[in-house]
Order: sequence, then structure tokens, then C-alpha cells
Amino acid sequence: MAASAIRDMSRAATGDPPALHVDGVSAGYRGNRQALDGISFRVAKGERVAVIGPNGAGKSTLFKAIVGVMQVSGGRITIYGEDTHSSHTNVGYVPQQNAIDWSFPASVFDVVMMGRCRHIGWFRWPSKDDRDIVRDILEHLSLDQMADRQISQLSGGQRQRVFIARAMAQDTRLMVLDEPFTGVDQTAEQEIIESLDILTNHGITLLLSTHHMENAALHFDKVLILRQRLLAFGPPDEALTTANLRDAFGSALPVMTHGEDLLMFSVDYGDGKAGDGSD
Repeated sequence: MAASAIRDMSRAATGDPPALHVDGVSAGYRGNRQALDGISFRVAKGERVAVIGPNGAGKSTLFKAIVGVMQVSGGRITIYGEDTHSSHTNVGYVPQQNAIDWSFPASVFDVVMMGRCRHIGWFRWPSKDDRDIVRDILEHLSLDQMADRQISQLSGGQRQRVFIARAMAQDTRLMVLDEPFTGVDQTAEQEIIESLDILTNHGITLLLSTHHMENAALHFDKVLILRQRLLAFGPPDEALTTANLRDAFGSALPVMTHGEDLLMFSVDYGDGKAGDGSD
């Protein structure tokens, strides 16, 4: 029963409107700092989109607006045709690791079960079906052997997979991941990519911010380049040009190309630091 519940995630998304439509969205903070300025793009069901840009470019702000925890000052965001404030069951959010209290006394199983809360309801215990769904998701993401371990005991890559599993337990149709590759080694990075492949196979649309240009080029259908405004959006070989990346990163960008114009290497941030929790 649990396996069929996961397959239903893919079937439910068939024939729906665009998974995500961001239409002329602007947003800012106190002091009149404009973090987003008239951003517009569409993401089709099942697509994988990498969002890149320098620190302070508005990536985290965009994600917060998409999941409905930040008010926009202009424009509109819809998820499968629904406004963000009425589409929470369609969206899963995996925050940056430094935004999570890893000392919280919870097991892997407990954290993933938290994703079922919307379906279980308040003051009710998980049903057998809920437990079967969680166990099946843990098995899909190769986490079943550590179901009883405390999250504080996990490696960086394992922690990311646990929160991907939690979002998957929500019956998510769009998953937003904020810097999942930051602070993990190459082995964990590959494990996360394999987890993303599983999500894609179940029809889940992915929007992921990253500073890893090579991952953006090799593992995503489209790349969105952001610096308060939208600089580029399209397939990697069209978006990841030296011109677009110079517009985004300025003099901090070492120009190294693969093929004719495709950047395949990490950015040297100079005084900045990738994945420090800023936009």
C-alpha cells in the first residue's frame, strides 16, 4: 500500500497547469531593500530547475515567497493554479542546514512522520497507512537502516535526505530545496543527486538553489540566474553563458568554459562565502 501511495504522487500531477508560475513578483525588507524586482518565470510539471546567483541575490527570498512564508509587494505566485496561501499541501520545503536545530531530540522516523501531519490532523495518532508510507519513503531514499537514529548523529548528506524524505511524506508536488549541497562531501552530494532522481521519477517538480555550477549544468533541465531581477532562465547551455554569469557575479567570476560558452566550475566568491545563509 505504501508503494502505491508514492506512485500516486506522480499520477496526481498529470494534466495539471504549470507547477509554478511566478508573475511579476517583487519583494523587499525593512529599509526599502528590494530583494526581488519584477521576477517572472514558469516551471512545468516534473522539471528540475537550478537557481543560481551571488549571495544577497534574492534566492532565499524567492523560496520564502513561493512557500508562502513571506509577503510579496507586487505580482503573484501560483502553484498548480492555486495561490501560494491555499496550496501548502502541494509544496515541500527543505531549508538550509544552518536554519535547523539539529540538537532537537527526534529520530529519523519521527522527522519524516512530521511530513504526514497535514494528512493526520491535529491531536491524532498516525495510522498504519501513515507508518507504512513513511517506511516506504525511507526505503526509497536508503534511510530505512537508520530510522531509529537521532538526527544529531547523522552526516550532512544523511540530514539532507531526511528532510527530502519529510517533504516527500507530505505528498508534495513541488519541492523547494535551499542550498542542499552546501557543507557536504562528494559522496553525500552524489547521494543527494540520487535522491533527486527518485523524486523526479515520481513526478515531483524541483526548484533548488546552489552555488555548484557543474551540478546545475549536468543535473537540471533549466537554470534560473538571479540578481534581484531575472537575468536568465532556460536550458543550461543557453543560460550558463559567460555573459549571463558576469552580469550575476561581476569580477568575482573566474571565466572558465566548457564547449563554447558553458561555465562548469565553482565561483570564487572573494570576500563572500557560499552557503552562509544569506540570499
